[in-house]
Amino acid sequence: MDHLDAIDQPGLRGADHRILTALHARARDPRIAGAARALSWTGEHGALWLAAGLAGAAVDGGRRGAWLRGTALTAGAHLVSMAVKRVVRRPRPAHVEPLVRTAGRHSFPSSHAASATAAAVAFGALGAPALAPLAAAMCLSRLVVGVHYPSDVAAGAALGALTVRLGARWMGTGGAHG
Repeated sequence: MDHLDAIDQPGLRGADHRILTALHARARDPRIAGAARALSWTGEHGALWLAAGLAGAAVDGGRRGAWLRGTALTAGAHLVSMAVKRVVRRPRPAHVEPLVRTAGRHSFPSSHAASATAAAVAFGALGAPALAPLAAAMCLSRLVVGVHYPSDVAAGAALGALTVRLGARWMGTGGAHG
């Protein structure tokens, strides 16, 4: 099956291709392409989110431990996503031209989405809700630059949120109610 067959196919695979194609087309605007490339670069290996967590720990001395544990959960989400990629081994999209280089050739789940969502959830619980829109932009950037399918990003985001939810008690936020 070639990429045109998948685009015409109903269901998740076809939707994945159609949504990716539509969002990747937004990169024709150089401002959008530049922003998506910058987000991709800063999100590589969770760097932006790890730096944000360390900055939170430096500024908020009273909750330094919670910030560091949230940062560890963010790194953990990234590492788990990389392990899942090695098991699933889904190839990156071939029907669009990527705008950035990637550290690996596997697509599912998006490690950028996993670390971004983990950071948004963890650091949001510590009073930094402004990171959520940046995390959402990071997730979308992976589609605009053409290196992930929407289902890769959704799975990565779910993995990141689940990682923090499972570690919420350890982090010291008491979970969703505390």
